[in-house]
Amino acid sequence: MRRREFLQGSVLGGLAATRSVRAAEEQALPAFELEEATVSDLQEKMASGELTSRKVTELYLARIEALDKKGPALRSILETNPDALAIAGALDRERREKGPRGPLHGIPVLLKDNIDTADRMTTTAGSLALEGSRPGQDSFVAKKLRDAGAVLLAKTNLSEWANIRSSQSSSGWSGRGGQCKNPYVLDRNPCGSSSGSGAATSANLGALSIGTETDGSIVCPSNANGLVGLKPTVGLVSRAGIIPIAHSQDTAGPMTRTVRDATILLGALTGIDPRDPATAASEGKSHTDYTRFLDADGLRGMRLGVLRKLFGFSEKVDKVLDAALDAMTRAGAVLVDPVEFPSKERVDESEIEVLLFELKADLNAYLAGLGAKAPVKTLADVIEFNEKNRDREMPYFGQDLFLKAEEKGPLTSPSYLEALAKNHRVTRVEGIDAVMNEHRLDALLAPTGGPAWVTDPINGDHYVGGSSSAAAAGYPNVTVPAGFVSGLPIGISFFGRAWSEPTLIKIAFAFEQSTLYRRAPRFLPSASI
Repeated sequence: MRRREFLQGSVLGGLAATRSVRAAEEQALPAFELEEATVSDLQEKMASGELTSRKVTELYLARIEALDKKGPALRSILETNPDALAIAGALDRERREKGPRGPLHGIPVLLKDNIDTADRMTTTAGSLALEGSRPGQDSFVAKKLRDAGAVLLAKTNLSEWANIRSSQSSSGWSGRGGQCKNPYVLDRNPCGSSSGSGAATSANLGALSIGTETDGSIVCPSNANGLVGLKPTVGLVSRAGIIPIAHSQDTAGPMTRTVRDATILLGALTGIDPRDPATAASEGKSHTDYTRFLDADGLRGMRLGVLRKLFGFSEKVDKVLDAALDAMTRAGAVLVDPVEFPSKERVDESEIEVLLFELKADLNAYLAGLGAKAPVKTLADVIEFNEKNRDREMPYFGQDLFLKAEEKGPLTSPSYLEALAKNHRVTRVEGIDAVMNEHRLDALLAPTGGPAWVTDPINGDHYVGGSSSAAAAGYPNVTVPAGFVSGLPIGISFFGRAWSEPTLIKIAFAFEQSTLYRRAPRFLPSASI
């Protein structure tokens, strides 16, 4: 969950450190056999017998030990699955006897630590208040991954409580995990709230990862960590068994190093789930195989609206994005530049109103569902725990948003219903839908964000600029690496109408294939200018 919607709308806020910093030598790290390996690469090696799922899992576990616990000490992983090797071995036997279940068979996947797994890993949202909590059943996401044959490798660090606790937080910090680092430049922030998923996947600590987003929490860490992030339409992926912020905007989604891998992962996650009524709307609109929409020539003839109002926060970022626009034009896209829709400032107050109302209701429902063994049973209990454990839980920032949420009434309150209606009217009917109809667009585009800022736990986040404009609408957004500023990744976002994932995937893949900007991080101590 991003704080920009609370503080300064779609513009991400204050300027990151601008002083020049001489580039330091990258840390000497051993070569990694699976560096930048895709799902297809791993499947080919497992099919040939060159690798097994158990060996792949061993290699990633060793990588986590070398880079997350030691060396750069990314602090992107909260815990590894003690049964991962046994699961991988069983999947190897199944492959030999029956063949693979599908493209995720034997593939290690990282899960954000707000996604329930009914195993020996805990699910805590990074909070010490839920330390030791083991849900009684898998989330829908975890179950779908297990059914697909994936190895649930580890739980990733995150901005605690998905960054909804405080308006002055440091993204990537949690009571359980401490401060997660950006693998490109270690003193820089990985953004949040899916910080660990972003940093770990970029650093090749796992093949794939799952993040969650309420407003920016998939796309911002994907931008900061040089990844493809795919935030689906709300309702495409079930939220059952995911520690919530707000049901009107929450969703889980893929965070990967390539568009193809994101589509493979997305296809495994879809489906109607009785535990999440929002998924009923996906009937006839979802797919179990999104790879069929991959088209290297997919930009040809696409009409893309350029949201110029979301540019201009950085000349360096504008230069990167303008080069990306030129690449799209060469690939046959038709750019409608500029287009505008109502400013997000129009829904700033109504969005926070909705999120705080839904946080209280949804989190209380989740905690109640944990049963008698739940360490805390209500939002009020969490607030009390934090107060009693200020030295461990609030050494840098407090819980002002939790306190405001606790003051809210039921979801029948007129102020909540009015705010929710306004959000949807302004962002959907008068926003994305209106501008796409007016200009006959296939998608909209904008910079996903600026370069990662220097982590500052005392003053909190220092955002540079960008957009998560599809979030309040509940619409899909795909971010793809678009270049670098001083060695720090910059992403471009493609977003559009509800259920338009196939079109966005087609556009994102064609852009990726025509540019191939992604490159692995080098774990530099500080940035160069």
